[in-house]
Amino acid sequence: MRHPPHGQAGSGRMGASEVGRTPGIDTIRPVRIDIVTLFPEIALSPLDDSIIRRARTTGAVDVVAHQLRDWSLDKHRKVDDAPFGGGAGMVIRPEPVFAAVEELRRTETRVLLMTPQGKPFRQADARRLAGEPHLLILCGHYEGVDHRIVDALVDEEISIGDYILTNGALAAAVVCDAVIRLLPGVLGDERSPVEESFSDPGLLEAPAYTRPEDFRGIKVPEVLLSGHHARIAEWKRGQALARTRENRPDLLSRTDFDGPRDSGC
Repeated sequence: MRHPPHGQAGSGRMGASEVGRTPGIDTIRPVRIDIVTLFPEIALSPLDDSIIRRARTTGAVDVVAHQLRDWSLDKHRKVDDAPFGGGAGMVIRPEPVFAAVEELRRTETRVLLMTPQGKPFRQADARRLAGEPHLLILCGHYEGVDHRIVDALVDEEISIGDYILTNGALAAAVVCDAVIRLLPGVLGDERSPVEESFSDPGLLEAPAYTRPEDFRGIKVPEVLLSGHHARIAEWKRGQALARTRENRPDLLSRTDFDGPRDSGC
């Protein structure tokens, strides 16, 4: 990969090397995620703790955040301008984004743009993107990006919800977390990503209980203490369906669901 001109690399380029590598993992090529943003610290901060930090440290994934201004042609490192046709706010210019993508993109790269105008991000998208060897995530800012960026560079426009954030770096971190946790070995227990909400596209996860069995008179459902795996599975399926009907009926409307009726409710 070509390095930027002298003086451009700096605090804006931050990645897995900051937290180190575990000896011996270099025989496995990690998944690579590049994030191009005006706020690299914001993009990486949620990825620097707990499970995701461990995945980065052990080399399961290599995440690097890049400062978009490093590719600015302006002496003041400006990357935005007023929109043609009028309107409020500023728009990201095409030149720095094109330069960044052309430098960072590989043959196998999938380019994503975080934008409120994108398609809703689903668990199925996280699973699909976890199979990509290289993700290049562009973060929208201000009033968005020059649409020539979308037309010429972007493979997918992604939205994490019907609300507006101050910048796309937070949305990029959400996508990274959802993808990284699905990489082989990251969660430790391979059943975890299979049994949680949205693994079945039409159902939320069933309620979970732990010790004590009786807390302030509220008891754990007896079926979970029975050791009868078939009955437990049936109960969980019924509870998942009931929970989805109550909290997310829209999921059921998108899915042809033909499963057991509520049991143990």
